[in-house]
Amino acid sequence: MTNCVRKGFFIPALLAALCGLRRGEILALRWRDVDLENGSLSIRESAEEVGKDVRYKETKSGKARTVAFGSTVREELKSHKIAQAEEQLKLGMRPEANSFVVAQIDGKPLKPTSLTHEWVRLVAKTSLPRIRFHDLRHSHATQLLAAGVHPKIASERLGHSTIGITLDLYSHVMPGMQANAVEQVDAAIKAAKKSLAE
Repeated sequence: MTNCVRKGFFIPALLAALCGLRRGEILALRWRDVDLENGSLSIRESAEEVGKDVRYKETKSGKARTVAFGSTVREELKSHKIAQAEEQLKLGMRPEANSFVVAQIDGKPLKPTSLTHEWVRLVAKTSLPRIRFHDLRHSHATQLLAAGVHPKIASERLGHSTIGITLDLYSHVMPGMQANAVEQVDAAIKAAKKSLAE
């Protein structure tokens, strides 16, 4: 893996942790799928490794989806796009809309196993727990649900084919959400009783 990819490894981690993308979706993402102005990504395909080659297939759910992102991701993607274009221009390449967001320095696609190996190598150099790259996506889903985002929205964002998959995978987050919901209903009832008494 080249130095450019190591420096640019922040972008795949960011897309997994803050947008909930799968590894293959990150590696199939092209600049034409990124709307920096409106803050959204169009997830249309996924990369998979077949022998020594990378091929592109439909997403796991079989459907394309749009994933919104905030200002942090927007600014990082803008900076990354500029840096990537500068590197490619040095090689005599012209950046195109069809170019991969995450790629080798020469614009060639990355293999999914390369991303995984680089993740393992980088995490091993830190005091962080030894989590898988895919766990960044799980963290995103857990944070969404813990923040009170409706499971249907989380399911659409994650690209699950049904809300049931989301609920089954992340039911461990739900007990805390139930307690919070009960407190909110209780507070509303108390407020209503108080206003009636006045």
